Amino acid sequence: MKTAVLSGACGGLGRALMQQLVDRGFRVYLLDIDISGTEQTDQQIPIQCDITDKAALDAAASRILSDSPAIDLVIYNAGITQILPFEEISEESHRRVFEINYFGAARMASLFLKAVRAARGTHLAISSVAGFAPLYHRTTYAASKHALEGLFKSLRSEEKTHDVKVLIASPSFVATNLGKAERQPDGTARPGSANDGTDYMSPDAAARAILKGYDKARPMTPVGRIAKLAWRINRFAPGLYQRLMERQIGG
Repeated sequence: MKTAVLSGACGGLGRALMQQLVDRGFRVYLLDIDISGTEQTDQQIPIQCDITDKAALDAAASRILSDSPAIDLVIYNAGITQILPFEEISEESHRRVFEINYFGAARMASLFLKAVRAARGTHLAISSVAGFAPLYHRTTYAASKHALEGLFKSLRSEEKTHDVKVLIASPSFVATNLGKAERQPDGTARPGSANDGTDYMSPDAAARAILKGYDKARPMTPVGRIAKLAWRINRFAPGLYQRLMERQIGG
């Protein structure tokens, strides 16, 4: 049985990824700050863990590695969004977004590095369109996702010598928490709760696209029609992309 570790496992996209991995026969360790309502079975093992808490993450990794010293797949899905003008974002808030979206993933990668090598497995980082292109009122979020992509794109070259794959998937708008009024005063919120997006994907559809990219070992998988368009346009005509993006959501 193959083994996967999935952070941010109890949100909409995380649950969809978990279910599809279980359907494929994986045993999946589920890391999330809130695991209430998540059933434990032989194939899904929920572990309560705030990935920004070093001691908690170290303990979770130790528990997983004692059971499974070789890990076939680690999916770095935990994250929050932030929608606010840069002039209104405090340094504390800026750092908090990075702690969750970047530093948590970086520590996870370090903790599971040898176990993934042992399985000749895969690191799969869940980024965003904001990880490779600008996005209105999301300066901190975009910066954190750019950093995440920089980490894993660079790690790819190092882990190649160990027969380890390092992949990135970048969804556009996934309707995981659409309509839920959970945005905090500093603009942070659970992913998928933005109401200024377009052409939303369901979590199941996004998970299928992400795992299709995993199956094909694609270094980068733009997930969804908008992400694919944004990837192409921003790559070849960044000025045009910025104008289109501002027209669509910069209102």
